[in-house]
Amino acid sequence: VQLQASGGGLVQAGDSLRLSCVASGLTFRRYVMAWFRQAPGKEREFVVAIARSGGNTWYEDSAKGRFTISRDSAKNAVYLQMNSLKPEDTAVYYCAADSGVTLSSLRHASAYDYWGQGTQVTVSS
Repeated sequence: VQLQASGGGLVQAGDSLRLSCVASGLTFRRYVMAWFRQAPGKEREFVVAIARSGGNTWYEDSAKGRFTISRDSAKNAVYLQMNSLKPEDTAVYYCAADSGVTLSSLRHASAYDYWGQGTQVTVSS
């Protein structure tokens, strides 16, 4: 299984970025997909997850209203559209996948078996 994340970069506060994560080696429709992020000196934290069908999404509070997750089963891809970026959004963003994650565990990094390599997002003030 491989998850290939891309789309990070250096932007100014208020700008937008779209992250992509392409999965291979798995049956994509069977996996909950998620984005986590890790800032320097901090633990990896949950950002958002999307259900296998794409019909349900779960957001961390600071992402609500600014970030949008989506998935494309034809491309085995999950996307994170990030708008109104803030300096505190600066982090390495990781995509994650798991077939057995539950509602009670989907916000926990330990629940995910597969991880991408991360893509750096830096937001300047």
